[in-house]
Amino acid sequence: MAGVELGVDIGGTFTDLVLVDGGIGVVATHKILTTPDDPARAVLAGSREVLSSAGVAPGELARVVHATTLITNAVIERRGTATGMLVSAGFKDTLDIGREHRYDLTNLKIDFPAPMVPRALRREVDERTMADGRVETPLDEDAVLDTVTDLVESQGIEALAICFLNSYLHPAHEFRAGERIAAAFPNLFVTLSHQVAPFSSEFERWTTATINAYTQPLVDVYLDRLEGAFHDLGFTGSFSIMTSAGGIATVNVARRFPVRLIESGPAAGVLAAAYLSRDLGGNGNVLAFDMGGTTAKGAFVAGGRPLKNSQIEVARCHAHQKGSGLIARVPALDLIEIGAGGGAIAELDQRRLIRVGPASAGADPGPACYGLGGDKPTLTDANLILGYLGTDSFLGGTMALDTAAAEKALDEHIAVPLAIALDRAALGVHDTVNEDVARALRVHAAEVGIDYRRFPIVATGGSAPIHAVNIARKMRAPKVVFPLGAGIMSAFGLLVSPLGHEILRSHLGRLAGLDTAAVRAIFQPLVEEARAFLSDAGATADSIRAHYFLDMRYFGQGHEVTAEIPDPFAGTKIMPAIEAAFDARYREVHGISFVDQPIECVDWKVELSAAVHGAARVRFATSGEPGGDALKGRRAACFPPGQWHPQCPVYDRYRLVPDMEIEGPAFIEEHESTVLLGPGDRAIVDAFGNLVVDIRFE
Repeated sequence: MAGVELGVDIGGTFTDLVLVDGGIGVVATHKILTTPDDPARAVLAGSREVLSSAGVAPGELARVVHATTLITNAVIERRGTATGMLVSAGFKDTLDIGREHRYDLTNLKIDFPAPMVPRALRREVDERTMADGRVETPLDEDAVLDTVTDLVESQGIEALAICFLNSYLHPAHEFRAGERIAAAFPNLFVTLSHQVAPFSSEFERWTTATINAYTQPLVDVYLDRLEGAFHDLGFTGSFSIMTSAGGIATVNVARRFPVRLIESGPAAGVLAAAYLSRDLGGNGNVLAFDMGGTTAKGAFVAGGRPLKNSQIEVARCHAHQKGSGLIARVPALDLIEIGAGGGAIAELDQRRLIRVGPASAGADPGPACYGLGGDKPTLTDANLILGYLGTDSFLGGTMALDTAAAEKALDEHIAVPLAIALDRAALGVHDTVNEDVARALRVHAAEVGIDYRRFPIVATGGSAPIHAVNIARKMRAPKVVFPLGAGIMSAFGLLVSPLGHEILRSHLGRLAGLDTAAVRAIFQPLVEEARAFLSDAGATADSIRAHYFLDMRYFGQGHEVTAEIPDPFAGTKIMPAIEAAFDARYREVHGISFVDQPIECVDWKVELSAAVHGAARVRFATSGEPGGDALKGRRAACFPPGQWHPQCPVYDRYRLVPDMEIEGPAFIEEHESTVLLGPGDRAIVDAFGNLVVDIRFE
């Protein structure tokens, strides 16, 4: 096979794999339990199995692309390496001081995550660059070496973050310190803050740099092991990885900037939804909803492009409290993440109300019904008890589910303590998750200024197809689309995503003081730097596309809005276009704009991308034939308010054909997921094999 590519998405519970031939479509899919102690084990085992099932030799693979939660987990669980930090004299406590912002004004006992580098491993050195880029105090190079020698020999650090004041304007001190340290300690991983996050905010720049340094040794070992193992299998093609911004990066970029991989896994599912949105009408507007075994994610795609952000939070002390986590100023898709997946543990809170998540049974031991030692009830256990999952059809029949174990766990922890029937307890768990997800998505829509009632929901992941229709009904969303292969769509998204790299630089100044030549002069080095990354990844010059953004505000304000501007190199009247773009975006976010007020430019961004997949439309194949019978069986299932339907039809997803209609209650099963239609729901198969449900409101 020519042009065969493998996508591998490592989730908290399952590792998903998709094998694609660009000229044919999806060749094979596979799902395997993740191995949390060593994610590479599941990747390699799953790769062998999916290649064998398709009769493809590793040497025939042209490309392997993967996404991982390794960085997020390392930061949350503090599984990185001993990391030191060099700071400008007088600024040792910047990480502890933070923004002096209380994310919950009424809570007197709020917590903040501890900095990645403890105070004992931070060292001050004499150097000082002023806010205008002028050097006030030269770098004491001898002191730098003495300090790092002490950190290495007495503290055993393996990584170092160099964070000097205003280095985004004058990086020479960080460069020189890095050169001297690399020469003296070639095995020490060194991060320069201005290379990772070249913007003006010291606190965010330094937290981003410390996260990068903290995870760099771990990522280096992981990628070495993974690359080596694939090469041992006979793979000789390219190896790349998904970034938080939804672009594919080379392994070299991942090694240098592991902080850009924090949202690697969730980004892949959003890119798959964006790819599919072209077939759905509505100008490419969709809400990408993915629910797997550990978490649920939501993101908006407008005009076929996911909304993006330049800042994300990780390791929050309170799962849904913005401001309670560590800040990473890196390009990322603007998504909301909820601790509600198939493995989310159900329990009673202090009010004796059902709470599901954010704690998860993960892959080890997993839900009780997996029979791997788990004894706590999870969402998957509740769905099995309700009849929403088949005991002998899970993962295409390769993994039997234990109903008795699920009933015992839910009965012991929920039903008996509440003195309610088992099916009522299961419905409570199921609906609690639906409400939690719907509420989080509504809030996120308000935050980004989107009227989601105009956005169809694209449901992907192993768990989303069971919940999406009921969630849409709670949100009053217009329709739900279930693509074929929904359960492994994140892995599919890896193979239809472009190469990408984004650069952000701070350059503070009033818009009125700039002209077209000045705008081009600021953007030009950013374009050249980003273009170099894509060229190294194999992109040709004519395949690269650029988008330009400015973070702007009215003079005197402390917060900016991001506006996309026209290509500054394409026309001569760019200044009025920039002002108009800011006015439109400010009005969209705040509902008002101010005429004749001075505008200030803060951060300048360029986003470059290049398509790497073939021009042929990549599709999942079905075996359905007109007039064929897709009905594979029937089973009993319980629906709100607690009514059992004894003969719900179960359909084989792969035998459905366009224009076929299915009335609920019913289940449509494929190897990696099950679509749930409740009483009164109706799905139709569109021309692309998607199941489309128009939501009916009571």
